[in-house]
Amino acid sequence: MNQNLQELRATGQSLWLDNITRAILDDGSLARWIGEWGLTGLTSNPSIFDEAIGDGDAYDAAIADKHAAGKSGEALFIELALEDLRRAARLFEPAHAATDGVDGWVSMEISPLLAADTAGSVAAARRIHDQAQCRNLFVKIPGTPEGVPAIEQSIYDGVPVNVTLLFSTRQYLAAAEAYLRGIERRIADGRDPVVASVASLFVSRWDKAIASSAPTQLRNGLGIAIGKQAYRAYRELLESERWRRLEAAGARPQRLLWASTSTKDPGAPDTLYVAALAAPDTIDTIPEKTLRAFADHGRVDGVMASDGGDAEQLLQRYADAGIDTEELAERLQKDGAAAFVKSWKQLLHRIEDKAAALQH
Repeated sequence: MNQNLQELRATGQSLWLDNITRAILDDGSLARWIGEWGLTGLTSNPSIFDEAIGDGDAYDAAIADKHAAGKSGEALFIELALEDLRRAARLFEPAHAATDGVDGWVSMEISPLLAADTAGSVAAARRIHDQAQCRNLFVKIPGTPEGVPAIEQSIYDGVPVNVTLLFSTRQYLAAAEAYLRGIERRIADGRDPVVASVASLFVSRWDKAIASSAPTQLRNGLGIAIGKQAYRAYRELLESERWRRLEAAGARPQRLLWASTSTKDPGAPDTLYVAALAAPDTIDTIPEKTLRAFADHGRVDGVMASDGGDAEQLLQRYADAGIDTEELAERLQKDGAAAFVKSWKQLLHRIEDKAAALQH
């Protein structure tokens, strides 16, 4: 196993791949990376699948067959995606079994068109969970205001959830509260308290958003400061009496996951976020290019302080510079949801175009 990535894993962090393509399944790349890089999970989103399906002909035969069988649009895509994710999930099954279900997960997104539809999100999460028939597959639900009650209900329903599109500590805590309420309701009704969940905090988009407006000395530091603050809230929640009661009843923590950890600024280190976000009991889902960079020359800066370290001092510097992080967090979440909608529509259009072309 790569020494640099092994040192990162030694901090108590799980490394997941932020990508999936049929090609890396077919040519054995994913299986090889699991061994070489110590990967124990994988995430996907509409943008990733849009690029994967549009890049080459790996999906053409499956698209043609499913279209001929009467499938189209979202239903066709979900079948394609679940075929890939089931294959990936089997590769991660050893990690899932070895950790008794804590690690070894893959993730599938509900339609981004449902980001403001609570009931629709709950129904879609249940459908994907039932259709997948895969014990180590998370259903991704955005942590939007309408998504939060859908997260609670889905957890209560026994659907493992990856909460996506979280940007601030406040948004993270809303997702964490939803998870706790779902588990508390299960316990009150005599149901199994073990329903897995992760909460995905997006990091690098903060710095991209302020790249042209922040003073030079404050660039490429806001995402890490937000991460430190959220990590403190995560550790405090795990020390709370409320959580200890649930843990005593058999529940397991919703783990904090770092998403969007590739460096967007070409002038900054390409392992910036991965190095800074090393923290016990967290997950970092990392694009292939960034994983390769860390494997080659990455170094762990040290383990993140459980009390957030200098997060508050750093965030005060951004506030003093006129950056309203709460307002920006809301905008980033809305922009992120809109970007996924755009990718989703483009993806479905691409599939239909391919299906039509393959008929001739």
